[in-house]
Amino acid sequence: MRAPMTAKGAQRLRAELDELKTVKRPAVINAIAEARAHGDLKENAEYHAAREQQGFIEGRIKQLEAELSHAQIIDISQLNAGSKVVFGATVELADVDTDEEKTYQIVGDLEADIKQGLIAISSPVARALIGKNEGDSVVIEAPGGTREYEIVGVSYQG
Repeated sequence: MRAPMTAKGAQRLRAELDELKTVKRPAVINAIAEARAHGDLKENAEYHAAREQQGFIEGRIKQLEAELSHAQIIDISQLNAGSKVVFGATVELADVDTDEEKTYQIVGDLEADIKQGLIAISSPVARALIGKNEGDSVVIEAPGGTREYEIVGVSYQG
């Protein structure tokens, strides 16, 4: 099964991939060449750090290329699920006990970023929300205990 990804998330990941290939990869290759010019590689911390960084960059490039090539890109603005929560939905929740409101968008695993309110489709919160409708209550098992939320709003913006 192809993993779902929002069009906006795919665009963000392609930008990261481009940055890695055109800026960071050449920079680390230069850093390795420079460190190599300093002589003895056994005790050359700059060389070993640059090689480690190169390994990280190459690994991330491979991961992004693989994920993007296998992703099912979904244009959220074309979804017409109404008030039902499906992949790509932006969901406004109100804590039943505290009235605290939270807004999350359900996105693909690789594009998730909790600081931006982007939660992975595989997360417990997203799994609890999928298939529910605006006005429904949902119980979510959180590390701090069980919380009950009301779904205040469901929208789909690309």
